Amino acid sequence: MAGARALQRGHLVDAYGHGVHPAELGIGAFETWLPGAAAPFTTLFDSPAGFAVRRWCPPLLGLEPHCSPARYLARRRELGAYESVRRLLRGTGIGTYLVDTGEPGDLVPPGELGAAGGAAAYEIVRLEQLAQQVADTSGTAGGFLANLAESVRGAALGAVGFACAAEGLGGGPGAASGPPPPAELRNAAARWLASRRVGSRPAEPLMLRHLAWQAVAEGLPLVLRHRQEGPGPAAAAGFLRATAGEGADLVLLPGPAHGAAAARFAEELAHVYVGVRGDPGPVLGCAPFGKVLYAGGAVGLAELYVAAARGFSAELDALAAARVAAGEWSASDAGRVAALVRAGNARRVFGLPAG
Repeated sequence: MAGARALQRGHLVDAYGHGVHPAELGIGAFETWLPGAAAPFTTLFDSPAGFAVRRWCPPLLGLEPHCSPARYLARRRELGAYESVRRLLRGTGIGTYLVDTGEPGDLVPPGELGAAGGAAAYEIVRLEQLAQQVADTSGTAGGFLANLAESVRGAALGAVGFACAAEGLGGGPGAASGPPPPAELRNAAARWLASRRVGSRPAEPLMLRHLAWQAVAEGLPLVLRHRQEGPGPAAAAGFLRATAGEGADLVLLPGPAHGAAAARFAEELAHVYVGVRGDPGPVLGCAPFGKVLYAGGAVGLAELYVAAARGFSAELDALAAARVAAGEWSASDAGRVAALVRAGNARRVFGLPAG
């Protein structure tokens, strides 16, 4: 139990999340932000995420755990959106937020999220959104590529990291050897500019590879977003290995089915780290402990920040207690590992000030 108690010390650094919706939400609008797709005539409150919200969030608004969704949302409206979000975020245990600002929707920016949560907040720039913004104001492929390079350099001055999709980064001819050849890149950019609609983002692997290599050249950490249903970190294997020694760290965000695979890349490659949301056991069973970061991935609802942080802390507590009870870890080692995973690793990787 000493190891488990040690986990409660200090704030979490959430290495990856998004803004929250600032307005009051009815039950239908609230459910649209819960992860998953409900069957007809059912509700997403009857899901792991819905039950986690009902377990952890009502007490922060003065209600009993597991109260009905209708009662919870009525209390949320009674307090008002700002006060509800403020209470919820300040109940997460998160002291620092790293916020990907590329999610569509009217979500609050990092500064407002941090102010509501009484925490520090820093920006992670989504590369696909940056390319979309540049493309909307560029006429030719050459102008687009020049403006894009300038925009990535400018974004690096005010952000702590970049993020992009991982799928496609490691596949295709020449993918493992480095950035796309200039002629191929110019042709791909011209095709995309000719066919795109205003506001659309690039999805072609060659364009994504170019964006990722531009971010690596800036030296900031690059967060690689993996689709839950996709092939996992193996899809970016060529890119992961090709960027070794380039001076930028990579943070993988695998789905639940791919945590162990991501941990193996972190074990193999010095510049690769793993962000975990739920049970950290599969990753901590393989990856070096200095390679694992908490990354809740919440978007849209402050409730998802609460549920992810509370759930993760409970899993980490249980894991450490079990290891200490089995004699595999000492109580002091359990506290040290917890401090790394909860905050220390993220502060080191993203260059954040001490807590």
